[in-house]
Amino acid sequence: MKVGGSLWEGIKEEKKEKGSNLEELCSNMKKVYEEILSEMGNVIAGQKEVIEQILISIFTKNHALLEGFPGLGKTLIVSTLADIMDLKFKRIQCTPDLMPSDITGTYVVEEEAGKKTFRFEKGPVFTNILLADEINRATPKTQSALLEAMQERQVSVGTSTFTLDKPFFVLATQNPIEMEGTYPLPEAQVDRFIMKILVKYPELENEDRIIDLYTGGETPNVRKILGKEQLLGIQELTRMMPISNEIKKYALDIVTRTRPENGGIAKEFLDYGASPRASIGLILAGKANALIDGRDYVSKKDIQKMAYPILRHRLILNFNSEREGITTDDVIERILKEV
Repeated sequence: MKVGGSLWEGIKEEKKEKGSNLEELCSNMKKVYEEILSEMGNVIAGQKEVIEQILISIFTKNHALLEGFPGLGKTLIVSTLADIMDLKFKRIQCTPDLMPSDITGTYVVEEEAGKKTFRFEKGPVFTNILLADEINRATPKTQSALLEAMQERQVSVGTSTFTLDKPFFVLATQNPIEMEGTYPLPEAQVDRFIMKILVKYPELENEDRIIDLYTGGETPNVRKILGKEQLLGIQELTRMMPISNEIKKYALDIVTRTRPENGGIAKEFLDYGASPRASIGLILAGKANALIDGRDYVSKKDIQKMAYPILRHRLILNFNSEREGITTDDVIERILKEV
């Protein structure tokens, strides 16, 4: 079923005439999402919520931070999604000796016809999906090399600026337990990730299936479902999704209540709240969640569901909260109840 192609044609018609049935487009999008999940199931057992949140990040044209213990399949999930969407995929293993030029690329000297010339050798950042594995092991200088690429979709080397391919996403992973020898991400960089996605241990039946998948004779494969053009079309469709003023105000109310200066729960538990970038991310993620659910409208449930991955890395707990073992997810839950 070539749902990707028909969806893209529908999006183009929607943009041209504004007369296409948005409900039908959203219904097609739900089929695309279900087909991707089905194909991912050939390689990944469980982790539906993680896959869903990564897709939402990609559909909103944003980057995501994955946090989980080693061996939970974070790299495999990202590389498999890249195969399904027919995107170029590259992986960087972040280490303390990784240099910025190892990511962006560098000029090399070549001799041609007796003359020496400089040629730019592109680094791994020139791809569609860049996986920065254990990003908190790279030095701040190297981490900052990703900032321009993430925000501007371009790389500056010397006096030259190079535009990155479209689409472009950074999906970074970090290990929450082994913090020795790591460099915590600065708030400015953490804020550029639309979501912090928690990768948890699989359930017993899923782990049993993982054993069957990877101790058998054949390595499972996946087929391509989307292409670059279709994905760019989905990103446009996501932003075209209508949202009522009531739901927009509801999302804004949630974000503003995370700021201690506004009083309430935030003043009791937090030192700092979420920035306006969180408001933008919450609205976009709500739209994308409605889209993959096959709806042409955003509901409060979309906003509530997306509030956790959107806000959890943007809230800074105060000393008393950390001492009592309160997590940012606990604070988000209380804010949602208060709103």
